[in-house]
Amino acid sequence: MLVLLAGMSLNAKAQSEAIILDADTVVVAPPDSTVQAVLQAADSAAQKPKFKVKDMKPFKPDPNRAVLYSIVPGLGQIYNRAYWKLPIVYGGFMGCLYAITWNNKNYKDYSNAYLTLMYDVEHNKDNPDAWNKAWVDIAKKNGRDPESFITSTALQDNIKRRKDYFRRYRDLSIIITAGVYAICMIDAYVDAQLFDFDISPDLSLRVEPAVTPKTSFSDRSYGLNCSIKF
Repeated sequence: MLVLLAGMSLNAKAQSEAIILDADTVVVAPPDSTVQAVLQAADSAAQKPKFKVKDMKPFKPDPNRAVLYSIVPGLGQIYNRAYWKLPIVYGGFMGCLYAITWNNKNYKDYSNAYLTLMYDVEHNKDNPDAWNKAWVDIAKKNGRDPESFITSTALQDNIKRRKDYFRRYRDLSIIITAGVYAICMIDAYVDAQLFDFDISPDLSLRVEPAVTPKTSFSDRSYGLNCSIKF
């Protein structure tokens, strides 16, 4: 009886409590709620599968999402983890924006000068000699030959050419900027599509003999078959 009671008391430490009524009777009480919660948590933890590094899926960007992110310049390249392309992208956009700003500034300057000149010509068209005389006076004042000094007509044509020049290159800079923007979106899409494409430098050339069987149209021939793996 003593050995039986000792074994039952040790088992009760993990699962339940033993209540001894007398030397011949032992009643086992159910464990309380705290012990049940601990046992259930231990069982669930033991059944939960362990995380393994080999179960992780490799990163594969979505081409459609890459194009969507490319609405913001450079964000598609960041999504594809092509960080080395960011200086090229932002450098190209900064160069295009600088070209647009510089050409637009010069265009406005020459456009305002041309409009001012045309306004003066319009108000002095009834007396062109006086208008040309003003240029002659300016030439003499600056110590230049009046006959070789620029006339109002020549100045008007020169300013107009410069105005059209800077307007043309401003519009061209805008078109180039739109092209750079489209190229960035295309690059993000293509890079996402070819993200897992094998570009290893392992090239192999296999050369093996080849025999062409005889047919009713040609004789049997012998040669070499070359195949390149890349």
